[in-house]
Amino acid sequence: MTEGLDYRAAGVDVDEGERAVQLMKASVRQTFTPRVLSDLGSFGGLFRAEFPGISRPILVASTDGVGTKLKVAAMVGDYSTVGMDLVNHCVNDILAQGAEPLFFLDYIACGSLDSRTAAEIVSGMASACRENGCALLGGETAEMPGFYSPGDYDVAGTIVGVVDECSLITNDRVGPGMSLIGLPSTGLHTNGYSLARKVLFDLAGMSPGDRPAELGGGTVAEVLLAVHRSYLGAVAPLVRRGLVGGICHVTGGGIPGNLCRILPPGCGAEIREGWEEPPVFGLIGRLGGIPREEMRRAFNLGVGIILAVDSGNEEEVLGMLRDAGETPFPVGGTDSSGTIKFKPV
Repeated sequence: MTEGLDYRAAGVDVDEGERAVQLMKASVRQTFTPRVLSDLGSFGGLFRAEFPGISRPILVASTDGVGTKLKVAAMVGDYSTVGMDLVNHCVNDILAQGAEPLFFLDYIACGSLDSRTAAEIVSGMASACRENGCALLGGETAEMPGFYSPGDYDVAGTIVGVVDECSLITNDRVGPGMSLIGLPSTGLHTNGYSLARKVLFDLAGMSPGDRPAELGGGTVAEVLLAVHRSYLGAVAPLVRRGLVGGICHVTGGGIPGNLCRILPPGCGAEIREGWEEPPVFGLIGRLGGIPREEMRRAFNLGVGIILAVDSGNEEEVLGMLRDAGETPFPVGGTDSSGTIKFKPV
């Protein structure tokens, strides 16, 4: 007679899942604010909806994932930064509409759960949540053998933030004649990794530990795993003072695919490419023989966020950004052409 199966024999280790939760608890609890009313393990996260100082609160929510950057993390066995990538990406997305984060929910899926890996991912999320003043309210870890291969992880999350209606940023606050100010990225952030991996690992035959001269001493893995940074600390004070007309988070699609999202009908822009690009982009472009237009569509090319600012506020905005430790640079300006044009400098 055949011996009965259990869940572990089918590929799901419940005990490993419970170990993962225990390893996560301390870092998650460190993100709790006085408005969090639930603990880890409840079926739903509880958050007190009080917004002192906000007369007409608008909730802003966004969901995203880390994408194939996770493949690079898997290649070197280092998942310590991908949770930070996810939280910061989502923080920037709602910041583009003027919102500041309240809480975050995560989802981790894998083929075979390793409790330490899952805890490492969540620890990164918790670290970024603390830095952004955001509670890690809850999440889900799903072990899905047969759907994901052993060693595969997928990481996604949802953020909820709030903005006063009077500070809500929409494209009706952007028009021709505005200055476009860029803030530097830390590299690829969380977009373009399928193309980058194809070029660096498949075509060029590099390994994660290689140190090509163009990268200034850093390994390929170190440069590709550089954390997608948050712009909340520098940009939120500008939003609160009404100094920013539009905010573009440069993600998948690059500048042309994202700047158009904040331009109203009939409004265009001229982008002047005079900023200093991180060398990884030049390396990828050269090794892959990638046309400049395609590079613009696939990568941020060193611009993490773009602020549309009235010319009369430009000097004040630049001063505040520099005081916040940023190195802002001109990206171009808006016009009435209705299209986005690039002018290499």
